[in-house]
Amino acid sequence: MTVLLVNQRERTRFFRFLVVGTFGAVVDFGIENVLHRLFGMPYVWAGSISFICAILSNFFWNRYWTYPDSRSKPLFRQLLQFALINTIGLFIRIPILKFLEPVISKLCSLLPQKLLILPADMMGENLTLAIAVVIVLFWNFFANRYWTYSDVES
Repeated sequence: MTVLLVNQRERTRFFRFLVVGTFGAVVDFGIENVLHRLFGMPYVWAGSISFICAILSNFFWNRYWTYPDSRSKPLFRQLLQFALINTIGLFIRIPILKFLEPVISKLCSLLPQKLLILPADMMGENLTLAIAVVIVLFWNFFANRYWTYSDVES
């Protein structure tokens, strides 16, 4: 974490990683909501599929924009490393979705509806997803930086 505080290049990479992650979150939230809300897919399954779509989007954006100097590794090898780290992130994420969502949805249902921008159950699901995304973001950044993109100088 201190490397981000002292190294301008790493701060720039982290910022780009955040931008890519934000775009990935739009992909993630959008696909999750479409699959769950429009097609009735169970929440955890929809969240898992949306996560995989976000991984693919994020990998290519990170490879070509965040770490353009990281292409000394073969594309497929780097994609596998990125996918493995993100799969570990998925295993961090799934219990958060499974166990935290009922608690947050219940809390949202106790609030007056006029304070919520979405129906309570939808608000709870999306807040849970947001919490999971932030937690997994830090795992993904540091694990990918020091393994997937290890060929990049600090």
